[in-house]
Amino acid sequence: MKISTPGAAATLALAAALLGAAAVKADDIGIVVYNAQHESLGVEWAEAFTKETGIPVTLRKGSDMEFANQIVQEGAASPADVFLTENSPAMSLVDGAGLFEPVAADTLAQVPENFRPSNGHWTGIAARSTVFAYDKTKLSEDKLPKSLLELADPSWKGRWAASPSGADFQAIVSALLSLKGEEATASWLASMKENFTAYKGNSTAMKAVNAGEVEGAVIYHYYYFGDQAKTGENSKNVALHFFKNEDPGAFVSISGGGVLAASQHKENAQKFLKWLTGKGGQAILRDGTSFEYAVGNGEASNAALPALSGLQYPKVDPATLNSAKVTDLMTAAGLL
Repeated sequence: MKISTPGAAATLALAAALLGAAAVKADDIGIVVYNAQHESLGVEWAEAFTKETGIPVTLRKGSDMEFANQIVQEGAASPADVFLTENSPAMSLVDGAGLFEPVAADTLAQVPENFRPSNGHWTGIAARSTVFAYDKTKLSEDKLPKSLLELADPSWKGRWAASPSGADFQAIVSALLSLKGEEATASWLASMKENFTAYKGNSTAMKAVNAGEVEGAVIYHYYYFGDQAKTGENSKNVALHFFKNEDPGAFVSISGGGVLAASQHKENAQKFLKWLTGKGGQAILRDGTSFEYAVGNGEASNAALPALSGLQYPKVDPATLNSAKVTDLMTAAGLL
């Protein structure tokens, strides 16, 4: 298995992207994976897949939207066989450009319908829940917001945090847009601008809660569980509040996987996607330290996590999540 960093940023011209492509070309049977998932998880998946199948995997590491924009630039000349993300809006961008090969039916059958887009052009491979991480030394459960929308209230001014520049938070806003519409989303974002404190990264926002800088932060669940599994030093004062009743704040974001139409190794790329969503790939989520939820039919998640089936998350078709519109709305609100 090989790992390389991106040779082209999202805004580079196609010629530069093609120069990067030559450097990461797979051999006759190996596959190139543009991996925007956590690097350690991508490595675990790739190594286990190669050990089981003998198919080499070359990993390139980057971010969701960086790779999505690069794939759109590269088009039919992309050297990538598979694209993996942390959140689904980047998958929708590539799909909207018509650059995915439909996922094999037997792979789709391994994943429940609510964890993959309705068109079957890509599939969920893991999931993460939105949570409100709060300072348990300052907030009791009866003082917690019952809805994400309550954080727009002036009473929350200066009391909560988020990382608006990251793909994680933008996926949450995408869900809000899908569930409540443009007017309500724009209004909430305008109030957010007045009320919240910006941090770069979910882990940094959680650390701020732990340090008493703010009372709460909108993040994904696994940052807390990952820290707790280590020293717990950045989360000892933190507890998680899971919003209920299919609130936008209970949104479960889907990590996506798709085979590119430009792939020269489609058969092996499809095998990789089937393996990720099957027992091999999902067992790594169950037994490893990523603390992301398994999404395969009947597959268990890490025992430390509350059951995904009990989270009361809203049903959102991942194909409807619109990263471009969200970026426009967040920019208009002064958040980007």
